Amino acid sequence: MDIGLFLKAALIGLSIAAPVGPVGLLCIQRTIAHGPRIGFASGLGAATADAAYGAVGAFGLATVTNYFVTLTTPLALFGALFLGWMGIKLLRAAPPAGAASASNGIFAGKAFVSVFILTLANPMTILSFIAVFAAIAGPAANAPSAAGIMVLGVFCGSAFWWLLLACGVATVRHKIEPGAMALINRIGGCILLGFAGWQLVRIAG
Repeated sequence: MDIGLFLKAALIGLSIAAPVGPVGLLCIQRTIAHGPRIGFASGLGAATADAAYGAVGAFGLATVTNYFVTLTTPLALFGALFLGWMGIKLLRAAPPAGAASASNGIFAGKAFVSVFILTLANPMTILSFIAVFAAIAGPAANAPSAAGIMVLGVFCGSAFWWLLLACGVATVRHKIEPGAMALINRIGGCILLGFAGWQLVRIAG
């Protein structure tokens, strides 16, 4: 394995995951409310979606790329509506009796799938990966071995970030009272609705 190429791709995956956005907010909120396992599962959904789009770009699947790009607007609309739905759910969520006892409040699979679907709603990510992979791999970018290494690196880098975030937030979740948890849910719901509204404005524009 080309370790240098793997580390470059892992850094790309980490840099894509690190900016705070809807997925980061969901990971933080779910870690506080349900524990690090659920928060990390949410992040893994995003990492898997990034790796899937990265694979399409890395292996040069032009037909698949063009197909997803033509669906940019409907997928973006779906993503905005899905994000709004999650924001409303968060606003209406009742706080658990205590953060420490809430670890079973949501299934890891459900957390994974919800964020996986949300991340897939941005197909333009494929074009970003095509450009980045071509830059870091050079002439070997389209070689199957290099493509596989880059996709694995993106996934590992992204997953590493979500693990760090979930574990970091988990260190303080036991100190959060139910009243504070209710406030966090409401703030998080409003922010998600704000992201959804912003996405709808972009689509309309």
